[in-house]
Amino acid sequence: MKLQAFLPLVTYPDQNAPIIVDHAVALAKHIGAELHATAFNADIPPVSNALSRVLLNVREMVEEAETVSRLRGEQLLASARKRADAAGVPLTTDTVAGAPALLGNQAALQARYFDLSLIGCEAGNVTSGATAQTIIFGSGRPSVLLPELCEINGLDQIAIAWDGTSAAARAVSDARFLLERAKHISVLTVLDEKPLKDRVSERLTTGLRQRGLAAEAVVIRKERGEIGAVLQKHAVQSGAKLLVMGGYGHSRLRDFVLGGATASVLEDVRLPILLSH
Repeated sequence: MKLQAFLPLVTYPDQNAPIIVDHAVALAKHIGAELHATAFNADIPPVSNALSRVLLNVREMVEEAETVSRLRGEQLLASARKRADAAGVPLTTDTVAGAPALLGNQAALQARYFDLSLIGCEAGNVTSGATAQTIIFGSGRPSVLLPELCEINGLDQIAIAWDGTSAAARAVSDARFLLERAKHISVLTVLDEKPLKDRVSERLTTGLRQRGLAAEAVVIRKERGEIGAVLQKHAVQSGAKLLVMGGYGHSRLRDFVLGGATASVLEDVRLPILLSH
């Protein structure tokens, strides 16, 4: 059965960088997946009469914003078609319009019908960051975060952020189709950051080896800085092209309260990261 990957493209108020399309197509080609790209465009609700009396040109402002959003979506989808055709990646496209505050929820709902989501997560892009959070915690499917500054030239080396928790176990299970393709897997465990059961990294490493995978345990002492940055630093140093980790967080009054590693990773994505919740 062929993998189905979902590419949500945000357009308002911030848009995804065009390079995200290139990364998504390259990753889909590498894993042999069909790609479905959806542009999420702004359909801004009518403004109250009281505010429209203060801002006399409010209708023109809304129309301009919607036009900009729609044109951005068209450009991103056109780029996806061009890149996918050149790479030989099967592609379907779609457009969804809605209130900007609700587009993330619509993206999460769509993501439930695919095997995984490929999400652009550019530095300083508030819209893509919020959309990523909503999909990670609302879709029930694994997500791969794609930063601008990365290169998808094979995923033969993979790192796993492992602490023995259920979220980490879920991520490893979701990443199985990638781990089975890897030539080398580094199991990263940070000591002194949280209480850990004995030899958790060795136990996972042994299990991976018993499945015929080349894996090694890498124990990291707690360092200065955010835990997510530490994990990414050691993943890159190990030669990993992808980091697998569990997503920690829960919903409170529709706002996400994130775990430390998840929050710091989303603030600064340095390599493709598969997150599961």
